[in-house]
Amino acid sequence: MHALEAAILPALVRAPCFVAFSGGRDSSAVLAVATDLARRHGLPDPVPVTELYPGIPESDESEWQHLVVAHLGLDEWVRLEFGHGNDLLGADAQASLRRRGLIWPVALHVKTAVLARLGGSGSLLTGEGGDEVLGRRRGYRVSRTWRRDPRSLRPRDLRTAGSALAPRPYRRVRERVRFDREALQPWLRPETRLRHHRLLSADLASEPLTTAGSLEWLLTRRAAAMATHNYTRLVADYGVSLHEPLLDATFVRSLAAAAGTWGFVSRTAAMRELFGALLPDAVLERRTKAYFNRAFMGEETRAFARSWDGTGVDPELVDVGILATEWLAEVPSAMSTPLLHAAWLSSTSAHTGSAL
Repeated sequence: MHALEAAILPALVRAPCFVAFSGGRDSSAVLAVATDLARRHGLPDPVPVTELYPGIPESDESEWQHLVVAHLGLDEWVRLEFGHGNDLLGADAQASLRRRGLIWPVALHVKTAVLARLGGSGSLLTGEGGDEVLGRRRGYRVSRTWRRDPRSLRPRDLRTAGSALAPRPYRRVRERVRFDREALQPWLRPETRLRHHRLLSADLASEPLTTAGSLEWLLTRRAAAMATHNYTRLVADYGVSLHEPLLDATFVRSLAAAAGTWGFVSRTAAMRELFGALLPDAVLERRTKAYFNRAFMGEETRAFARSWDGTGVDPELVDVGILATEWLAEVPSAMSTPLLHAAWLSSTSAHTGSAL
């Protein structure tokens, strides 16, 4: 916990300290630690910042949000309401796209609507990385076989453990078969999809077995490093400094040492070990999650999809008809969003800036 506090303290010193707070376990944990730390050091309380989407019921976490804020006794709480969502092709996102071009993750473009309302100073704490750092790693799939009552073990549990212990080539093939079966990106041409699955499977199969090795691997993956870099640059444009304490290298390494070779028994066990004195048990053991696909891909996205002529993506790699249909789906896939922005940028000559 000392390492996590050390990662959070600089944000509290640079007041006002905002906390991106959804009500989920990760943001609740960061808010709780920041609040406790601020009061022990005589610093101003952190200010939770919550995005509200009243027209999107699956995004509603108000019950959890109020539970945490009341438990912590916080008086100030910034709640930003987006009645019809905060579309990836809304006015704020379009302005960001014109200035910055394509960036990863694409949802950073809608964060500008939040950052513009924070006053142009201070710091922003997030719970980014919590699912990965505190969640089940590769070694857990092995250790759970001896942590459970042998009478409750099923053949599937033993197969899962065996797969986790298998050589990398076997695990790579297994992951690729799983991706092929799930067909998560049907808009990709068959050859493109298979190549993508091969690359992704090779990446996932490279995860080390031990907790320490797995967490170190997480910190150095390209997607995570790029996301942190781009988010930091974006936040700085608004006079705010970004802090992602759950991804802080010193904290992650101290967590690995505390978790041991095989990690915590469960995500809930990790939450209780780290934050049990600061949050209600209901929050620590929560398993539900909110979803924001419709909040970020609403009418502006649909309007573009209906008028799109297929430009901006390579038809040899992408089936543009299937892609447009995906954007018009009741709940579009977030995996299609990079192509959404690429297509929109190609359809307009208004891009005047440069990527982060």
